Amino acid sequence: MNLTLDEIQNFKGKYPKQIWSLFFSEMWERFCFYGMRGMLVFFMISQLNFHEKEANLQYGATQAFVYAFTFVGGLFADKILGFRKSLFWGGLLMIVGSLILATDPHQFFFLGIAFTVVGTGFFKPNISSMVGQLYKPNDSRADAGFSLFYAGINLGALLGGYLCIAIGKGELFGGFISEEFRWNVAFGLAAIVMVISLINFVFTQKSLGTIGLEPESNKVITKKNLTKYIVSVVLIYLFFARMFIRFLDSSVFKTDSPKLILSLVAFTIVYAAISYLIYLGGKFLKYAVYLISLVFVPVIMLMVSVPEYTDYFMWTVGPLTLIYLFYEMSKVTSAERKKLWAALVFILFSILFWGIYEQSGGSLSIFAAKNLNKDLLGLDPNGVNNSGGAFFIIFLAPILGLLWIWMSKRKIEPNTIIKFGLGFIFLGLGYYVLFATRFFADLQGITSLNFFTIALLVITLGELCLSPIGLSIMTKLSTKNLQGMMMGMWFLASAYGQYVAGIIGASLVSAKENASNYDALLTYTEGYKQLALYAIIAGVVLILISPFVKKLMQEVK
Repeated sequence: MNLTLDEIQNFKGKYPKQIWSLFFSEMWERFCFYGMRGMLVFFMISQLNFHEKEANLQYGATQAFVYAFTFVGGLFADKILGFRKSLFWGGLLMIVGSLILATDPHQFFFLGIAFTVVGTGFFKPNISSMVGQLYKPNDSRADAGFSLFYAGINLGALLGGYLCIAIGKGELFGGFISEEFRWNVAFGLAAIVMVISLINFVFTQKSLGTIGLEPESNKVITKKNLTKYIVSVVLIYLFFARMFIRFLDSSVFKTDSPKLILSLVAFTIVYAAISYLIYLGGKFLKYAVYLISLVFVPVIMLMVSVPEYTDYFMWTVGPLTLIYLFYEMSKVTSAERKKLWAALVFILFSILFWGIYEQSGGSLSIFAAKNLNKDLLGLDPNGVNNSGGAFFIIFLAPILGLLWIWMSKRKIEPNTIIKFGLGFIFLGLGYYVLFATRFFADLQGITSLNFFTIALLVITLGELCLSPIGLSIMTKLSTKNLQGMMMGMWFLASAYGQYVAGIIGASLVSAKENASNYDALLTYTEGYKQLALYAIIAGVVLILISPFVKKLMQEVK
């Protein structure tokens, strides 16, 4: 029997029962995502023979597009697909990407990554939005719910982050899997768990009532605007066709005219099909979205494989996104607009947070491989780097969530902006611990994995103060018809953080080229000290401006 929204939101106890089905779907999806994330830099350096600087930039570009596309996925979910169909479509694309990589990760690396990027964009922001709708506005239990949900994310990250790279490197099941197939199996495992995620969601979505259903789609093109639509379609086609031809002629096929013509014909057919589906409107809009998302695959493949194109994209999409947000803000009430301004403050500060935090997949991955010993139970340093933070979150997230509830009942819970500030301060302290690893190093530049793990613990406290609370506050401050978009903007801020993290990681590698391993350690740790200082300053600023932001948030806590 389908439940009403009121019946779902009027649950008893600390957590709604529906959160558990979303918990497990997200857990397996995050296994897939973090399993691949943990393999990227190591695979590019050891298997594709990328230079360390190049691998950092490629990592930053890939992760940036993963999060940037969540904005697109959130927008399509809000307007056309609904959260459920968007989630399922994204999961299918992720499975396809994983299977492509499992087939031949050396030959089809960027193609498989492109499918995964687009799929994640449709999956990730929308399952988070459904969690937000399990709660009534201003329900103090929402933060605890998002903290539990975040624990599910990190359970998947723990398993995927360690198992996938361990299988690929041959440290796990190496005696059973032939060396030539280890990476195929590692990427194939990501596909298997993604199938589990979708099956779980299909069989449990009835308990979600009306949450995430497809919104009513009206006919977009009418007799009044048909002429304008046709003119726009033609002009846009001429622009993109010209860019398409220039790219093919100069970069891919050069003077091979037959291939160029065939490619242009294929482009024209796909463009015409999308334009016609948009013209039909209504239920046909979702098919236009499916086609558009498939068109994005080769585009993302190109952008990720050439970091310079990522630079152009990042310098363009941010301003355009803000312009669109300001346009949407002009259509809401004054009170709603103030809340959206407050949400924008959180979004902008989160860019800095992720730019510092996300060294884990880039420079810290190389640091772990070259500068850490195995004094922590003989564990592999790269495995600890990939999954250590997730390990701590699994245990700390429920405790912290219950702490927020306990403090809320006694009216001593810090407001969200203060929590954000605390997140930055813990992040800074964690990077100071990373800096301190230099004092435990030997002359070969090898330092303690135990001390490194303490840094991960402190950084994890910072992440728990910010990231799950950030997901919660986006749903609280957004209007109903902009929730998917604002969740997408939250992840778009993460995209910029990933982009900046890649640049920082590349600069650290450049600084240590041709230097000894000990000099490399000094260079890395000095950089981490600077990042620690920036994080502490940002945390103090957030706490100082908290009264102003609190006014913008109004009744939202």
